[in-house]
Amino acid sequence: MIEKMKFLRITGPKEDINRVITQYLSKYELHVENALSELSDIHNLTPYVDTNTYRESLLKAEETMKQLRPEIKSSGREITYDEAEDLLGKMHLMLDDLDVQKKEIKEKLETIAERQDEIKPYLTFDLELSKVNSFQFIRCQFGRIAIDYYEKLTKYIYEDMNTIFIECKSDKNYVYGAYFVPRIHATKVDAILSSLHFEDMDFPEGYSDTLNDINQGLKQERRALLKQQDELLLTMKDVLKKHAADFVAAYEKLKEYSDNQQIRKLAACTRQKEEVYYILCGWMSEKDTELFLREIGGDHEVTCFVDDHASSTTSKPPTKLKNPRIFKPFETFIKMYGLPSYKEIDPTIFVALTYSIMFGMMFGDVGQGLCLVVGGFILYKVKKLNLAAILSCAGIFSTIFGFLYGSVFGFEEWLEPIWTNPMKDPMTVLITAVGFGVFLIFIAMIFNIINGIREKNIEKIFFDTNGIAGFVFYGSVVAIVVLLFTGHTLPGIFLLFITIVIPLMLIFIKEPLTRLIEKKNDLIPGSKGMFFLETFFEMFEVILSYITNTVSFVRVGAFALSHAGMMSVVLMLAHAEGAHPNILVIILGNLLVAGLEGLIVGIQVLRLEYYEMFSRFYSGTGKEFKARRGGE
Repeated sequence: MIEKMKFLRITGPKEDINRVITQYLSKYELHVENALSELSDIHNLTPYVDTNTYRESLLKAEETMKQLRPEIKSSGREITYDEAEDLLGKMHLMLDDLDVQKKEIKEKLETIAERQDEIKPYLTFDLELSKVNSFQFIRCQFGRIAIDYYEKLTKYIYEDMNTIFIECKSDKNYVYGAYFVPRIHATKVDAILSSLHFEDMDFPEGYSDTLNDINQGLKQERRALLKQQDELLLTMKDVLKKHAADFVAAYEKLKEYSDNQQIRKLAACTRQKEEVYYILCGWMSEKDTELFLREIGGDHEVTCFVDDHASSTTSKPPTKLKNPRIFKPFETFIKMYGLPSYKEIDPTIFVALTYSIMFGMMFGDVGQGLCLVVGGFILYKVKKLNLAAILSCAGIFSTIFGFLYGSVFGFEEWLEPIWTNPMKDPMTVLITAVGFGVFLIFIAMIFNIINGIREKNIEKIFFDTNGIAGFVFYGSVVAIVVLLFTGHTLPGIFLLFITIVIPLMLIFIKEPLTRLIEKKNDLIPGSKGMFFLETFFEMFEVILSYITNTVSFVRVGAFALSHAGMMSVVLMLAHAEGAHPNILVIILGNLLVAGLEGLIVGIQVLRLEYYEMFSRFYSGTGKEFKARRGGE
C-alpha cells in the first residue's frame, strides 16, 4: 500500500527555524522540497543563504568519537551551539598536543626500525666501526652482491684482487658482507665489484661500537619509546574519559545543527515589513500531518498550511510504501523494477503471493521446501537479508505443493499426493499452470483499469490493450478456447463480432477516440497514412503478445516436471530402490538440485512477474519518499 501524503508549507520568523526543526520536525518524517521551485509564483522570495560552518568541526569531532566507548552517553547538559564549539575546541586542543607527541614517537620508532633493518645482515661482523674507519692504509666497505655474481667473483678474480671479503649473511638472492682492500688498490677493486653489481652500504658516522652493540642500543631505545607511547595513550584515554559525557553532548548539538542545514538549504525567505520569514515546503504522511498540526497548535511562532490536492503542487508526491511486515521483504523486487507512482496500485502484496505460489508450484518438494523455510529464516535473522525472507516464504509454498505432489526429497512413495504427481500426469500440471497464468493476466488488466481510473486516463481505461477493450477481447478468446477443448458449442457470429472484432477495432483507433472524447481538434496528428500503417503492424504485436504472454506460463508446469525428473535421476544414481541406497549420493543430489534449480526457478518467476504482468499495468516511475528529520 502507498501512504497518503499531504503537502505542507511551514513558515515563521527566520531566526526560529532551528528551533522548529529540532523541536517539531525531528519527530516526524518530512520529504523536503525546494521551496523556491514550489513557490515560483511568489515574486519576493529569496533563497535561505546558509553556509555549513559546522562541517569541519563535525568531521574532527567524529574522529574523536571513534575513540570513545560506544556505551558512553551524553551528559544531557543543555548546551548552545557556541558552547558546544568552545567545548569541542578546548578538547581538540588538548588532544592535538598529545597527538603531536604521539606522531613524533611513531616517527622515531619507524627510524629505529629502518636502522635495525640496515644493520641486521651484518650483525656477525664483530669489530668496532670506529676502529675500522680509522685504518690508515686499509679501507673497509660494507654491502651486498647477488649470489650469481659472488660465485663468479670467488671463482675467477678473487685471488688477483688483493682483497679480503668477510661474509656476514646470505640468503637465496644475496650475500651480505664487507671487503678490506689496501687504499692504493681501492679504486681498481671498487670498479671490479661495481661491474659485478656490488651494492654499497654506508652506515652513519655516529656508529662507533660493534654492530651488535648498536643493535642492542636501538632495542633499548625502542622499548623506552614504546613505554612513552603507552603512557601517552593512557593520558589521552584519561582526557577522553574525564570529558566524555560533555563531549558527546557537544557533538550531538553540533550534529543537530549540521543536519538541520540539510533542511534549511531547501527553505526560502520572504520579507514582511521589517521581519524576515522562512518557508519550508514538503510532503508528510496523512497520519504524521495530523499529529504535527496538533502539536504546533499552541505555538504562535509557527504557521502551517496543508494542501490536500497533489495536483496543485509543482512536484509530484513521493511514494512511501507501507505493507504488513510479512510482505515487506518483497518490496525489494518492487524497488528493483521501480517504485509505483503516487496514484498507482502498489503491487507488493500481489507480487508476494504470486511469486510464492509460482515458486512453490515449480519447486514442489516437502523436504527441500522445509529446508528453504528454515535456512531462509535463519539467514534473515542473522544477516537481515530481504532475499532470505523471500526464500523462506517461497519455501512455505514449496512445502505445500510438495504435499500436493506427494514428493519428499524426491521420494514419491512416502506420501500419497493430495492433488497429482507431475511425472504421472504432466498435462494436468501444464494446463493448470497456463490457467493460473490466464487468471493472473486478467488480474493485471483489472489493475491497469484501476490505475487508469485513478489517473483519469480515458485511453488506459477503455481502449488500451490492457483496458476494458483488451479485457473483453482476451476474455472472449479464452472462453472460445475453453469451449473448443471441452467440446461445447461456440457462440453465434454476432456475439463473436461484438466481443472480438469490436474490441480490436477500439484498440486500433484508441488514439483518435481518446482525442475525440477529450474534445481535441486534431484527431489524428501527423500523417494519416503513416498512422494507419503503424497501427496496423502494432495490432499484430498486440495479438502476438496475448499469445506469448499466455504460453509463457507453461514454464511454471514445465519446471515442476523438470524438478521431478532431476530428482528421479538422483534417486536412480543412488540406487534408492535397492536394499542399500547410497545416502551420500542422495544428500549431494538434493543439495545440487535445490541449489541449481532453486536459483533458476527464482529468476524465472521474477521474469514472469516483470515481463508478463508488470508490463500490463505497472510503470514504476514513482519518486522515493526521502525522510529528513531535524537532528538526524
